[in-house]
Amino acid sequence: MFTKNKRVSLLNYWTSRYLLTLFVGLAIISLISAAWIRHTALENRLEMMEFLADETVYRLTDVNEPGNGIPGFIGKRERFSMKDIDPILYLVDAEGNVLSSNRPMPPGSNKNLESLLDGTEGTTKIKVDDNDASIQYVVKKKIEKDDVIIGWVLVLESKKNLTKVDQEYGQLALLIGTLAILGWGAIYFLSKRLARPIKQVAIAARQVQESNYEIDLPETIKEEEVYELVTSFRDMATKLQLLEKTRTELLAGVTHELKTPVTSISGLLQAVRDGVVTGDDAKEFVQMALVETTKMKTMVGDLLAFNSFAVDAIPVNLVITDVNSLVRDAVTHWEVMQDEDTVKVQVNLLDASVKVQADVVRMQQIMTNLLTNAKQAMQEGTIIVTLAQTANNVVVWVKDTGCGIPEAEQAFIFERFYRGENKKYTVRGLGLGLALSKMMAQSIGGDLRLVESNSTGTCFEIKLLKNTTL
Repeated sequence: MFTKNKRVSLLNYWTSRYLLTLFVGLAIISLISAAWIRHTALENRLEMMEFLADETVYRLTDVNEPGNGIPGFIGKRERFSMKDIDPILYLVDAEGNVLSSNRPMPPGSNKNLESLLDGTEGTTKIKVDDNDASIQYVVKKKIEKDDVIIGWVLVLESKKNLTKVDQEYGQLALLIGTLAILGWGAIYFLSKRLARPIKQVAIAARQVQESNYEIDLPETIKEEEVYELVTSFRDMATKLQLLEKTRTELLAGVTHELKTPVTSISGLLQAVRDGVVTGDDAKEFVQMALVETTKMKTMVGDLLAFNSFAVDAIPVNLVITDVNSLVRDAVTHWEVMQDEDTVKVQVNLLDASVKVQADVVRMQQIMTNLLTNAKQAMQEGTIIVTLAQTANNVVVWVKDTGCGIPEAEQAFIFERFYRGENKKYTVRGLGLGLALSKMMAQSIGGDLRLVESNSTGTCFEIKLLKNTTL
C-alpha cells in the first residue's frame, strides 16, 4: 500500500536542518571550550601554587629562620591572586615532619609527609584513595642553606578545586546561548527571504496551470539566482499568454482559410446545378470551382506534410549533388510555374563546383516557398539568390526588396500556423510554409533562418552541409 509523502514548507525544512546543524556545532564548540577552560584554569592555578611555593622559600631563606613557622604574608593570598582556590601550605623539615601550615591540621591527621618527598622539586599528582575526586596536586620546593636541604615547602590542592570554573562556565553558556538565538534569527530570516519568492513562483505556476497568465511576481530581488528564476518565469508566462492568444487566432484563421474554398465551391456548383448559369458561364463556374478545389487540396497537403515531418514520418533521400545545379534547377522550376513575370530572379552561383548533401525534392520545396514569399512581398522587382561557402557549409541567401517583416513579428515567423498582419488579409494560406521549410532544411542536415528584415527588404539563409567524403 502506497503512502503519500508528507510535504513540509521550504521555510520549515531548511530552518529545522540549519538549526540542527547550528546546535550540533555549538554543542561541539561548547565541549571543546569547556575542556580548554578547565585545562587553562588548571595550568594557571598550578603556576600560582608554584609561585606561592617559590615566594615562601625566598622569604624563609631570606629571614633564615625556617623553624619559626610560616611568615604572616602567606595568609594574604589575595596578593597572589589566590581567591579562586584555597591551597594548603606545609613547611616540613628534611625528614618530612610538619613544622607549620597555613591552617590548623585536623586531629589525628598524619604530621609526617615523608612519603611525598622524593628528593626532587616540581608538581606531582597524587591519589588519596581510589576515588577520582580525591586526586590532589602537590608543588614541592626545597629550602636550602649552604647547599644543604633543611626543609621543604609543600603546596597542596585538590584537582576538583583547581578545575572549578563555575563563573567561566556561566559566561560560556551565556555566549553559546546568545549565539544560538542570533543564529536561529539569522537562519529564519534568510530562509524566509529565500522561500518567499519561490513560494510566489509556485503560486504563479498554479495560476498558469489554470490558464491565468496575470501573475504578480516581485521585481526588486537582490539574489541573482532567485532574480533569474522569477524573471524567467515571468517571461515564460508572458510568452505563453501570447502563444495562447496566437493559437486561438491561428485556429480561427485556419478554419476560415479552409472554409472559404469550400463555401466558394459550394456556391459555384449550386449555381450550375440550379441553372442560374448555363452554357459558357456554367463551364467558367466549374473551372473556378476546380481552382478552389486545387487551393484547398494544396492547404490540406501542407497540413499532412507538416504533420508527417513533425513525427519524422517522411523519409529523406540524401544525395551528393552540385550546389550550383541544385539551386539553378530549383529557381528554374519556380519560374516555370509563374503565370506572370513581374518579378525576376538573379542567381549568383559559386565560381567552382562544390558538392553538398541534400534532398533535391525538399530543396526545391524550400526554394519555392522562399521565392513565393519574396514575390508576395515585392509585387515587382528582382529577387537576388546568392551562394557562398564556409569551411563546412554552403549557404544560400534569398533576398527581396519588399517592405520587410515587422520587428514584432520576426520572432514568430517559423511558428506553425503563424501569419503576419500584412499577409493575413491579402494572401490565402495556412501559415505553414516557413515552419515546414525549416523542418525540411533540418531534416537534410542544414537549417533555415532569417538573416535580416527591414523596410528595404528581407533576407533568408539556407545552410547546406558540404560533402566531406572523397
